[in-house]
Amino acid sequence: MAVTSLIPELDAIAKSGSAEKRATAITKLAELFVQGAPIFGPQHVELFDGILIGLVPAAEPAARAGVAARFASLSNAPPGVVNYLAREDEIRIAGPILSRSPLIDEDLLMEIARAKGQAHLAAISERDTLAAPLTDVILRRADREVVRVLAKNSGATFSTAGYSGLINRAVDDGVLALSLGQREDISPDGLKELLSRSVDIVRRRMFETAKPKQRLAINQAMLEISSAPRARLVKRDFAPAQRLILALHQSGGLNEAALLNFAKEHKYEEAVAALSAMSGVRLATVDQLILGDRYDPILLIARAIGLEWATARALIVLRLGPGKMPSPPDIEEARLNYERLSTATAQRVLVFWRAREK
Repeated sequence: MAVTSLIPELDAIAKSGSAEKRATAITKLAELFVQGAPIFGPQHVELFDGILIGLVPAAEPAARAGVAARFASLSNAPPGVVNYLAREDEIRIAGPILSRSPLIDEDLLMEIARAKGQAHLAAISERDTLAAPLTDVILRRADREVVRVLAKNSGATFSTAGYSGLINRAVDDGVLALSLGQREDISPDGLKELLSRSVDIVRRRMFETAKPKQRLAINQAMLEISSAPRARLVKRDFAPAQRLILALHQSGGLNEAALLNFAKEHKYEEAVAALSAMSGVRLATVDQLILGDRYDPILLIARAIGLEWATARALIVLRLGPGKMPSPPDIEEARLNYERLSTATAQRVLVFWRAREK
């Protein structure tokens, strides 16, 4: 083998060679190994491993990154070198190994996931397969971007606790919610919880982008969600709220500020009664519109009676209930829709609703 004739020279380079010579040597060795990898046996791999492990640690980062890129996908790459590169702090070196190398075992991945930063976690999250114990470790430390990468990886598996944590984080992250909704390994109960805690536009996108099999699961979950509240529906008593709104109207205090205050304090009956009085739409109709599957009617009523975006936003949040918030992307889309909605169009819809009631 050609490499054996170079051993004395390589030994000299390892001991006293310049950085440039070390870089050249390990690059040539890595290329030589890649060329012969299909036919190399264990003794060849061991020979290259022994030589390279003496050169790689002292080489420049660019040279180490080159070796990592060449060895990342090889199933018989020199194991000592691969394990060394996986522990590197520089992600351009460790990244290819962490995301692709079949030689890295779960123990090493767990060790790195516990100790390294977000870039290393993201690289690990891209692997073809990830066991639940490893994803649990990643989820405990991951930021939003890493969690999104992990959720999109169909080869990742999650424990019950892992899925619960993902769903909790998806409440404020529409992108994450969409990825979770596409996963065929999410349990029926998990899918129902995800859908019930997602805003309308995320639900629609989830359904529209899903594969046929997952569409059936999403549709079934939505049917169960929509039927469940009817069995435990609590009848709302609007009479006290109507009396309060009448008194406010008579005193001149029924205005947008009062409506905004009701919505912010999650005083549902008072907010609905105030919106009904201000819009001229029957209270029962306003109640149904707010609790419907879409938030568009809220935007229409708000625009028709000239409410500010802050009040329309508070009404969107009100429909979700205390402690729940739409994700920032969903709120931003609602805001843009509200800005595009013309007052004349909204008022025509309001006239139609009033006429239909009569």
